[in-house]
Amino acid sequence: MTRYILFRLLDAIPTVFLVLTLVFIAMRILPGDPALTALGPLADQAQLAIFRERMGLNDPLWLQYLKFLWDAVHLDFGTSLINDVPVRDLIIRNLPHTAYLTIVSVLMGLTVGIPLGVLAATNRNKPADHIVRLYSLIGYAIPDFYLAAVLLVVFSLKLGWFPINGAGHGFWDGLYHIILPAMTLALLKSAFLGRLTRTSLLEVLGRDFVRTARAKGASETRVVYKHGLRNALLPLSTGIGISILATLSGAVAIELIFNRPGIGRLLIDAIHERDYPVIQAGVMMFAFFVVIVNFIMDLVYVLVDPRIRMKS
Repeated sequence: MTRYILFRLLDAIPTVFLVLTLVFIAMRILPGDPALTALGPLADQAQLAIFRERMGLNDPLWLQYLKFLWDAVHLDFGTSLINDVPVRDLIIRNLPHTAYLTIVSVLMGLTVGIPLGVLAATNRNKPADHIVRLYSLIGYAIPDFYLAAVLLVVFSLKLGWFPINGAGHGFWDGLYHIILPAMTLALLKSAFLGRLTRTSLLEVLGRDFVRTARAKGASETRVVYKHGLRNALLPLSTGIGISILATLSGAVAIELIFNRPGIGRLLIDAIHERDYPVIQAGVMMFAFFVVIVNFIMDLVYVLVDPRIRMKS
């Protein structure tokens, strides 16, 4: 197990290096002058020159790249051009909100999606199966921002059941504020997970060892959950990983619509204001999320199917 973990960690290093390189290149090819953006159109040439020198924009590109890598390794993302606040402080302030939204959404999606998939698989071609498949189809078709807007209008503006915006203060108030945003993402993810659970479970339930278990007199509940769902976890684990990453990307639109703080909202505001250090940090954080989630899912694969560890 230790060897497998070390192998995956070493495998993630080139990915992180490639991500940092792509972020650096993307920031350098964006149109516009960072100095002019930060100081405004009324700044004179002397002020612009001083700013470029202070930010290292006059250094050779290779030297800027090495400094960028060194700072990234030390989690030093520079200072916001607009607010003159360390970017690291902005990330620390907003990261918990995005992480909280993602975790709650995924848990809600799993709680709804997997039971729906099991219900559909155990009632194949029956009304329950048709309803779950229709629900999954609708979930695939609806964009997250559209569903968020509909839920906001219905449950916040019309019915007044949930707050319109913000993240709340304290645990219970924060939980009250996150229900509707998390529900938006969870409904879409549960549709995906329900469809995936149904497909994976049906494939497993058709295998010989399941028929053998039924022939030995095992109860249907034992067959479905111990023999069927347990062996369907590997493809389902892949789907959960994909769902987590999709939730992270969907959090950007959700944070905007519900006016919640978070990395997505911070990144969009930085793009609008052309705050390059914040953009770099925000993109890197989302990229690191992808690497971390993939690494965790690799470990989950080993726990679900130890044969993967043996093959590695």
